[in-house]
Amino acid sequence: MDYTYSDIAKMIDHSLLNPTLIDRDLEAGCQLALRYDVGSVCIMPFGLKRCAEILRGSTVKASTTIGFPHGGHTTAIKVAEAKRALADGGQELDTVVNISKVLSGDWDYVRSDIAAVIDVTHQKGQKVKVIFENCYLNNDQKIKLCEICGDLGVDWVKTSTGYGTGGATIEDLKLMRQHSPARVQVKAAGGVRDLDKLLEVRAIGVLLLRDFGYDDAVVVVEAPGADGAARLPDLADFLRHESTALPDPLDGDFAVHEFLILEAVAFSRVHDGDPLHLGPRRHG
Repeated sequence: MDYTYSDIAKMIDHSLLNPTLIDRDLEAGCQLALRYDVGSVCIMPFGLKRCAEILRGSTVKASTTIGFPHGGHTTAIKVAEAKRALADGGQELDTVVNISKVLSGDWDYVRSDIAAVIDVTHQKGQKVKVIFENCYLNNDQKIKLCEICGDLGVDWVKTSTGYGTGGATIEDLKLMRQHSPARVQVKAAGGVRDLDKLLEVRAIGVLLLRDFGYDDAVVVVEAPGADGAARLPDLADFLRHESTALPDPLDGDFAVHEFLILEAVAFSRVHDGDPLHLGPRRHG
């Protein structure tokens, strides 16, 4: 199946949430997101204002987290966080459900907690992703959250924070897609670490992803042309080859995440708008 570069790049929400990232890492991460024209940058709340300044005028959205990562903040604090984020230029807010209340079955509390963040965000014309943290939940709880979020008109339901005991699974993504209205998008966080998996989750209707691994296996992009599929080096080899063209933090422990795929796509030298023929990874 053919996709444009933009089809793939706009699936990516570039995560800058690792607490060890320093100021220059955050700046470089925002610039990298601009360079590849990804969907959005999700940055720690204190960095959102600067992130929005960097991304202004681009198609890359500025986003941050609310009640992150455990969802245990009071509703009033979540609302205050949302208001601050919106004032700082946030266009997409990732809010975590109160996991304890979900596990307790206090669905009235869960509903009102989510609704409060949605209301203040939608009033400003911006969007909300609701994070379930599925690794702690059973299927009935996941389905109930999908139903609540559908009723409240959320923009995305999201599998995970990336800081729980597990990330997105195909089973969970199918479940969330099945039990969410068509207008609600499903986002995978964690668990999607190569191009094969990206295409698999896209096929079930997942159009937004976060947290690809830096050191995962080879990604293959079948570039257009008579010579057919071209095997690309793994990301580490690519980074060494292209090191002079990349921001300095990428040479160290900087969290590259999603750019496992984007670097491979960029390396294929396919221009935006031209079709990419994306196929399964080949071994040997």
